[in-house]
Amino acid sequence: MMKIMWDRLHFSSGAPTVPQEGLAAVLAPIFADRDGILRLVLTKRSRNLNSHAGQIAFPGGKPHAEDAGPVETALRETHEEVGIHPSEVEVLGFLPVIRTVRFALPMVGIVARIGDEPVFHASLEEVERVLTPSLETLAAPENWIVRSWSGVPLWFMDVSGEWLWGATAYLVRVMLGLPVTPRPADLTA
Repeated sequence: MMKIMWDRLHFSSGAPTVPQEGLAAVLAPIFADRDGILRLVLTKRSRNLNSHAGQIAFPGGKPHAEDAGPVETALRETHEEVGIHPSEVEVLGFLPVIRTVRFALPMVGIVARIGDEPVFHASLEEVERVLTPSLETLAAPENWIVRSWSGVPLWFMDVSGEWLWGATAYLVRVMLGLPVTPRPADLTA
């Protein structure tokens, strides 16, 4: 089952072009637990943050001037937020660049493999909770709910009592090869 799930992942091997305004970056870290089940690392963002407070998200964020590019941004932010050291991460590829309703910078997802099951050290300022749903659960179409928001399909999934939705849900579905509809804001990204 583990090989099937690795083979199911969809991503591009080419790095995206970074637009003039910059590019936020998130990491989609995947690891095999002790039972060999592939899991994705997500966070519940602190309710004290200015953007996406209390929402389920990939670790990641805005670029800093010293970041060499989106991979470095995602690795730095992941280390700050959940304690996964960049040396533990193998970058596999890139998800499409998207825009979110509440964030000015376009964002790219970076798919990565973590060698060993991580020991999380969540940032108390940024992360309320670390979630590790299995890829098998995330890939099952029957676990998703779709609702229309201004005529645009919006996908939802209950992950350990928290709602995965919005840009993160969209990128999870793209990564797992589940059907998505282009988001209006992304058509100009």
